Amino acid sequence: MINYPKGVKAGFSPKKKSKKNINYGKRGMGLEEMINQANHYYLAKKIAVIHKKPTPITVVHVDYPDRSMAKITEAYYVKPSTTDYNGVVNGHYIDFDAKETKNKTNMPLKNFHQHQIDHLKNVINCGGIGFFILAFTSLSEYYIFPASKLIELWQEAKQGGSKSIEYEIVRQQGIKINGKIIPSLDYLPALKTFFKI
Repeated sequence: MINYPKGVKAGFSPKKKSKKNINYGKRGMGLEEMINQANHYYLAKKIAVIHKKPTPITVVHVDYPDRSMAKITEAYYVKPSTTDYNGVVNGHYIDFDAKETKNKTNMPLKNFHQHQIDHLKNVINCGGIGFFILAFTSLSEYYIFPASKLIELWQEAKQGGSKSIEYEIVRQQGIKINGKIIPSLDYLPALKTFFKI
């Protein structure tokens, strides 16, 4: 039996909700989606030009069920992609990737790949700005972290060092991205502050 107007079953007593401080910002939106939204905003406001790079594939077979519709039915990756994003901010070339973890204490280095490390080394050596956006989703915290530091940690791991980046290292050697409504992950202010651009 339903009692109206509350719409609950007769005799039903809901449990009291805990009064924890819960942050509902950015809930349901993935890291990549937040970055894409920010990039669209920056382009619309003529602040920066930053795009997601397409993954390089070779098409093997295409079906044409209709003259106006083509459907790729078979393809393969040509080679590993480099990083997810690149662009220009205040006349500076930037190149970065985004990684996230549910861990509260560290970011596993297995989330990164050798071809990304090699690519960002080349970017830095040519005068570009290389970095990562690191998300600790359980903490709802996002950081700009320099590729140069990650490359150093990657080399240490290959020589038997830690297989993860400690949260404290990210917090101390990166810069936190402050939350905003539009865009929800406004990472450019943190980037400009960190790299002084």
